[in-house]
Order: sequence, then structure tokens, then C-alpha cells
Amino acid sequence: MGGDLHCHTKLSDGSLGIEDLISLAKRRNIETIAITDHDCLAGTVRGRIIGERLGVQVIQGVELSATDTQTGKSVHILGYLSEFPDRLEGLCHRNTLARKKTAHYMMLQIAKRYPVSAELIVKCATGSTNIFSCHMMQALMECGCTDSLYGDLYHRLFDPGVPGSIYIAPKFPDIGEVVDAVHAAGGIAVLAHPCLNDNLDSLPRLLEHGLDGLEVWHPSADEAASAELKKLAAKHKLLMVGGTDFHGLYNKTRVCVGDIVTPDDALQKLLGYKARQKRLAKKAQKAASESAG
Repeated sequence: MGGDLHCHTKLSDGSLGIEDLISLAKRRNIETIAITDHDCLAGTVRGRIIGERLGVQVIQGVELSATDTQTGKSVHILGYLSEFPDRLEGLCHRNTLARKKTAHYMMLQIAKRYPVSAELIVKCATGSTNIFSCHMMQALMECGCTDSLYGDLYHRLFDPGVPGSIYIAPKFPDIGEVVDAVHAAGGIAVLAHPCLNDNLDSLPRLLEHGLDGLEVWHPSADEAASAELKKLAAKHKLLMVGGTDFHGLYNKTRVCVGDIVTPDDALQKLLGYKARQKRLAKKAQKAASESAG
């Protein structure tokens, strides 16, 4: 029945812990999920162990933050099935520090404008490897400054370009560096939710660095958009993945694990992709050797 290959936990900006997320997938009869926390691989081993116990296949994943330095846009790269995930730790650490630096500034700005302490915001982020806008909004809700996570106040504070906005974009590495890092770790690099961040103009550069796939199915892509993404993926011989981008309480739209999935045929192509690439590489190497001989 395929799998939900885009899920977040408390380790980044989700509201559920790893076990609660996997238990929810089990209750929803979802046989496969991927935990793709932002710039964080800390849940990889625990997720696999809990998944085995509950009968849910948990695919190793991560959502890496990047910037297209040519367009200035934020780009997210999903990294799946890394053979050497420790090789991504340095990149994750750099991105975490960049996010913390801007989060600290934004927390101080909120504390100046509203009766919310930085300590309360940190408390709302308990369990996370960082502080995200959802944690700041939760603190504002706790103090009665707003009645919704993603209402008018959120847009006034965090929409870039809005007068009075406190948002500062962290300085993340270029998209090429991030895709190269995923490949150096023996992983599969997929462009996340291209419709959400309007990232299709980054596709040519990503392809130059060997991008492996597109996230075709996502809450930000309606049926027509998904159809266009499928055509693009077929044109460039890219893998197709999909998922809910589940964040629990912090979802920006109403969605539950498994509402959007990667179809089984696309899931099997993802799972067999690296083995196929290795076979093709060996075949090409053998042909080159025979030609030289």
C-alpha cells in the first residue's frame, strides 16, 4: 500500500515522539514510513528498532536545509537510506547552529514585544534539537497573545518582507553542496515539496549534481501539480516519492500520517534504487574495460 515518506517528530518541529509517531502509523495500517526530521538523524536507530517491534518499516531519512545561491530561495533536500549517515553529521551540525543563531534573535524580538519569556519558548521546544517558529507560536498561545498557531500573528512575525517581521533566514549551504553531501554518505537525494517553496527553477542545477528524485505527492501539490511533477520526474528519469510532511499538532493543514503516500511501485523503486545503480555502474565499468582491452 506504499508508504508515508515525509514525517517529523519532536526531534525537530513535530509534536509527537518517535514511538507515538510509529504507533499512529500502525493504527492507521501504514506499513512504511520515513522519519525525516530537519537536519537531524538522531532518531534513526530508535525509529528502526521501534518499527521492528510494532511491525512498521521505518526508512532512514533526513530533511536537509539548503539555499539556492543563484535564486536566493530556501530549498529542502530529503536524504534517504544513507549507507554512512555519520558523514552527514557535520552538515546537520552546521545547519543546526545556523538555525539556533537566528532563532535566538527572533526569541529576543518576541520577548520585547509580548509578555513571553525566552525560557518559556525554550520549554515549548523541549525534546527538539532546535527552536522553530512553531515553538515560538506555542509560547505566544500559552500566554494568550493569539488563539492560533498559523493565524494573522504568525504571518506578521514570520512572513519575509512583511513590515515588522522578525524573520531572519538562516545561512544554509548551497543546494549543490547538500546534494553532494547526501551522495557522499551513500544516500538518495530528493527535492522536497517543490511547489511549497517554488523550487522548480532550481531543478537544472540540482540535476547537474545528480539529483535522484522529486517529491511528487505532498499537501502543497494538488492533483494537477502532482501530474506535472510526475511528467518532470519521468522526463529526467527521477525517482518519485511522497508523504504528508506530518508535524502533528504543528501541521499547517489538517493531515494525518498516511493521508498522502508514495505508491507501492514508486516505493519499491526507491528501496531498490541503490542496488540498481551499483549494477549499472559495474556493467558500465565492465564494458569500458572490455572496450579498452
